[in-house]
Amino acid sequence: MKTKETLKCEEPINGSGGPIQLTQEIYPGDPYATEAAEVVPTFHAYAPTASVAGPAVYVNYGRVEECNALHELGVNISGAVVLARYGKIFRGDIVGNAYEAGAVGAVVYTIRRTMVGKVWFPDGRPMPPTGVQIGTVYWAAGDPSTPGWANRSGCERIEVEEMVARGDLPRIPLLHVSAVDGEAIMRVIGGPVAGDDWQGGDGGVVYRVGPGPGGNQTLATIQNVFAVIKGVEEPDRYVLLGNHRDAWTFGAVGPNSGTAALLEKGSTEWVEENREMLKSKVVAYLNVDCAVSGPGFHASATPQLDDLLKQAAQQVQDPDNSSQTIYDSWIASKESSCIHSIAAYPVYHSLYDDYVWMQKFGDPMFQRHIAAASIWGLVALKLADEEILPFNYISYASELLQMSTKELEHELLGEPISLTSLFKSIEELEKAVIKIKNEKKIYAPSKHNDYGSKSFPGIDDAVEKAKKLKTTESWHFVQHEIWRVSRALVLNGEFT
Repeated sequence: MKTKETLKCEEPINGSGGPIQLTQEIYPGDPYATEAAEVVPTFHAYAPTASVAGPAVYVNYGRVEECNALHELGVNISGAVVLARYGKIFRGDIVGNAYEAGAVGAVVYTIRRTMVGKVWFPDGRPMPPTGVQIGTVYWAAGDPSTPGWANRSGCERIEVEEMVARGDLPRIPLLHVSAVDGEAIMRVIGGPVAGDDWQGGDGGVVYRVGPGPGGNQTLATIQNVFAVIKGVEEPDRYVLLGNHRDAWTFGAVGPNSGTAALLEKGSTEWVEENREMLKSKVVAYLNVDCAVSGPGFHASATPQLDDLLKQAAQQVQDPDNSSQTIYDSWIASKESSCIHSIAAYPVYHSLYDDYVWMQKFGDPMFQRHIAAASIWGLVALKLADEEILPFNYISYASELLQMSTKELEHELLGEPISLTSLFKSIEELEKAVIKIKNEKKIYAPSKHNDYGSKSFPGIDDAVEKAKKLKTTESWHFVQHEIWRVSRALVLNGEFT
C-alpha cells in the first residue's frame, strides 16, 4: 500500500524553493471528483522506499547514450537526482540507466510539448499540465517474489532484498511528476544550456544539464477468471486472447475500464502454472490492451502474422469512413506503431483517463470499439479454424534480411565484425521457409529499453556494451553473438 510521497526542490544558491505539489487537479464539473480521491497517488509500483538528496541533473530521456554524453561533457551524475522527460524508453529503464550512471534517485515528468495546443481536457484531448502518468517500474510481469513459478499460498518466495540484488527491482527511488512540477525543478538546474534535441516544452523554461518517496510492499490475494471455448478439431491447441484488464486510475482507454487491481499478475501466474502445457499447445497470443483511444488503426505483429492481420483489416469497415475498410485507412496513414507504444494517448495512466474523455474524444459513438473487436475476433477465428496455421515465414525472413540487418550494419560500421554468417543463415531460412520454434529470442526488447523491440536483442546489447567498454574482448563477444544467432536460424530456433 502506497503512502503519501514528498518531493522538495531547493535552489543551489540560496536554498529557496519549496515542496512540489504532487497532485493531479480535479477539473471543473468532474463527475468522478469523489472517486478521484480514492485513486492511487502519484507513484511508481515497485520503486523502493527511500529518502535521498542530491544535485539535480537533467538527462533528457534517460537513455544510456545520453548518460554517456553527459559524462563526456564533464557533468557528474554520481550522487545526483536525475530529471528525465518521459518518452522513448520504458520508465523502468530510465531508473535502471540512472542507477548504472551513479544516480541516487530519479524524477520523470511529461513535457508540455506533448500537450498539443493550449486547450486541454476536459475541453480538449491533451492531458492537463498537472496530469501525471503513473505505472510500474518492474521490468517483467507477474509477481517478482515468485519468478518462473505460480504464486500460491505457502509457496516459495524470494525476499525483497534478494529481488533487488538480482536486479529484478530498482535500486533507487523513482517519482513521476507533472509538467508543472517538472518545469519548477528545471528552473533551478544550473550548468550549460542543453542541446536543441534536449530542449522541450512550451512553458518558457530553458533546459540545462545541471552540475522522497515512501511506500510499503505488501502481499495481497487477487482473483482471475479464464474462459475456454473448446473446438471440435485439435481442441488441445490454444489461441489466447489477452488483456491486462486492470487500470492504474479509471482506465477508460487502458484497458477499457478500471477492473480489479493488479489482475495482470493473475494472468502471469496462470501462465507460470501452466508453462509446460502452453509451450507445447499455444499457437498464438493476441494482445489488445488500449483498444480505442481515437481515430485511426494501429497494430503490430511478428512478421509471420503480417498477412493474417492485413486480411482481417480488409474485412472490417472503417468506423470513421464507411466508404473504405480499416486496411485502406491504415495504409493511407503511413504510420507504424507497436503494441508497447509509449503514452499512445494523451491521458495515459493519469487521473483523466475516464469515461468522460472516452465519450468526448476517444469514441463518441463507440463504433471504434466494435471495429477493434471485429479485427481481434477475425484473427482469432482464422487461427483457430484453419487446417494449416496461416503463418508466413517468408515474410519473417524477408524482414530480418531487409530491415533488421541494416540496423546492425549501421551499428557495426567501421568495426572488425563480420555479418556474413548471419546473412547466409537468413537466406537459408528464407529458402526453406522453416517454422522457427523460438522467434522470441530474435524479436525481443532491448536490455536498456523495454519498450523498444529489437530484431536481434542479444547482438544489439552486445554492441551497446562493446561501444561502452571499447575492449577487444567485448567486440569478440559481439562476434560470438552473431554466430550464435546464425546457428539458431539454421537449427530451427534452437540457441547454442
